[in-house]
Amino acid sequence: MKSMNSDRLILAGDIGGTKTNLALYSNGRIRPVAQVIESYSSRDELNLESIVEQFFEKHPASISEACFAIAGPVMDGRCKTTNLPWNVSEQGIKRRFGWKVRLINDLAATALSIPLLHSRELHPLNTAMPRKGGNIALVAPGTGLGTSVLVWYDGKYTPIASEGGHVDFAPTDKAQALLWRHMFEHYGHVSIERIVSGMGILNIFSYLKETGKDPAPGWLARDMERMDPARAITEAAIQKKDPLCVKVLGMFTSILGSIAGNLALTVLATGGVYLGGGIPPKILPALADDVFMNAFTGKGRFKDLLEKISVQVILNDRAAILGAARCALEMVI
Repeated sequence: MKSMNSDRLILAGDIGGTKTNLALYSNGRIRPVAQVIESYSSRDELNLESIVEQFFEKHPASISEACFAIAGPVMDGRCKTTNLPWNVSEQGIKRRFGWKVRLINDLAATALSIPLLHSRELHPLNTAMPRKGGNIALVAPGTGLGTSVLVWYDGKYTPIASEGGHVDFAPTDKAQALLWRHMFEHYGHVSIERIVSGMGILNIFSYLKETGKDPAPGWLARDMERMDPARAITEAAIQKKDPLCVKVLGMFTSILGSIAGNLALTVLATGGVYLGGGIPPKILPALADDVFMNAFTGKGRFKDLLEKISVQVILNDRAAILGAARCALEMVI
C-alpha cells in the first residue's frame, strides 16, 4: 500500500442486494481504520448516488478517492447489479462527485480483506494450517452466493473476481438429485445460488415440506412472518426445535461443504478456504458438525489433500467494506 497522510480520508462502500454500507476510512498502521460507517436499505433507493449524497449530508468530508464493492460482475468499470435494478459506473460517479473511483466485485473486496483479518475475526472448522503464498478460496452465502480467489503474485495477494455462484448445482447423493429435479422443474437452470443462499434455504425448506412427512408447525410459520424466513428456519434448526428445519439445515450445510471442496480443488487452495457472507457466522454449530467437513473432503482420491486445507469462517461482517477501503487507499498517490 502506498504511503499517505493518516488524516486523509477515503470513501469505501459495500453495495449488496439488501443493504448498502458506506464508510470513511483513514490509513492505519496495520489496516484501514473506519472513522464513520452508515448502513442504508438498498431496495429503498433508486441508485447508489442518492445514498452517497445522504451519507455526505450527514458526514461532510473532503475526499478524492472512493472504492465500492458491488454485488455483481464488474466489466470495464460498470456493473448491472445482480439483485438490484441498478446500473453503476465509475465514470458516472466520477462525473457526479469528481473523485477517482473504482468498482470491484464484492467478493473480490472480501477476498482482499482476508490477509488483514485478525485471528479473533476467524473461526476455524479444522486444524489444518494455511500455507503462506498458497491460493486462497472464498465462498460466501448470504442474500446470494459469491465466490472469489486470491493468488500470490509479485509479492502480494491479488483477487480474482468470479461469478461462481451461478455455476451448475451438482448433486452428490440421491436426496440432492431429487432436490435438483424439483428445482429444475421450477427454474430450468439450477445454479448453486438457488440452493446455497438465503433463498436457497427457503427452496430446500419448500421442497422438503412438500415431499416429506414432517409438517411445518404453526409457531414456525409465525416466526417466518415476523422475521427473515431463512433466519427463522436456521434458528429453529440450531435449537433443534423442529425436525423439518434440522433436515433443511443439514442438507444446506452438506451442499455448502461440497461446493467449498470443489472450489478448493479447482484452485488448489493451499492458502485456505474461507466462508464469508451473512449465513456462516449464524450457523457455526451446524458447520462444526461432521456434515460440512465430510462433504468438503468427500472427493474420492483427493480426500487426503483436502484434509490438509485450512477452512475458516469469517466473523467480521464488514470484511467487504474493509477490502474496498484497502483498494481505495492503494489508489492514493
